[in-house]
Amino acid sequence: MTIRDFTDKDVPDQSGRVFLVTGANSGLGYAAAKVLAARGARVLMGCRSKDKAEAAMADIRAVYPDADLRFISLDLGNLESVRAAANLVEKEPRLDVLINNAGIMMPPLEQTDDGFESQFGVNHLGTFALTGLLLDKLSQGRDPRIIITSSMAHRSGRIDFEDINAEKSYSRWGRYAMSKLANLLHMYELDRRLRAAGSPVVAVACHPGVADTELARNFPGFMVSLFRPVSSLFMNSAAQGAWPTLAAATAGQVESGQYFGPSRKGEWVGPAREVQPRKIARAIGPAKKLWDLSEEMTGVRYTI
Repeated sequence: MTIRDFTDKDVPDQSGRVFLVTGANSGLGYAAAKVLAARGARVLMGCRSKDKAEAAMADIRAVYPDADLRFISLDLGNLESVRAAANLVEKEPRLDVLINNAGIMMPPLEQTDDGFESQFGVNHLGTFALTGLLLDKLSQGRDPRIIITSSMAHRSGRIDFEDINAEKSYSRWGRYAMSKLANLLHMYELDRRLRAAGSPVVAVACHPGVADTELARNFPGFMVSLFRPVSSLFMNSAAQGAWPTLAAATAGQVESGQYFGPSRKGEWVGPAREVQPRKIARAIGPAKKLWDLSEEMTGVRYTI
């Protein structure tokens, strides 16, 4: 099915469905959670900070008093936290959609609690682990979907298998791009495995284009000062940036392996539609190599 010009107004009724949205207290995750709650979904808000999550839930309930929301403590930079969050979600009566939204962008060289370079560790390994831990739960859902958030940055990405933890060199942008390419390699390999297993779960990806969110907090201050006054000319708001996420998660007849992004100005802004990744994102060899490495690094073995 061809999906064009999808916005929040096109999100159908979601009553009876359960979504887990990571990074739901701000930015794209908050925007998506708010729309889903407005459409009747139960939304599990996977966030690091309980205070920020509760503030976000209060903001949503101020507009939608009947919003069905639950805080799930989740830090993608800590695999113990990821496992604990998955255990909490397992106790839910159902889980229909996992929206892997949380991520970080261009921090200085840091390590996760498990000793991984932070951008690869949070953006890819944490997402990989959470998805694998919840796959069986999702397979029992209604129209079950896994959404993985990538970025246009994947186009300049390269998986440095020889220096996966940036022990030899580190580029803030290079490692961000690498993590976003890893997200797409993960999605396409997951799609292939789900199809081969005859699973009902659909794996899709999305990117927000260029969106005005807190993800850019590590940009140099002069860049923020320079571009903020004119940001509306070439950037989506957070609410608009969530349109591809919402299309992937709720549009009718979405097919496994699709990739959604903005439709205008070179995929920078606009309503959502299906878009195409860089060719390397579909490469089978690197995807399998990354999959095996990710299982080894996280200790999470998929059941497909």
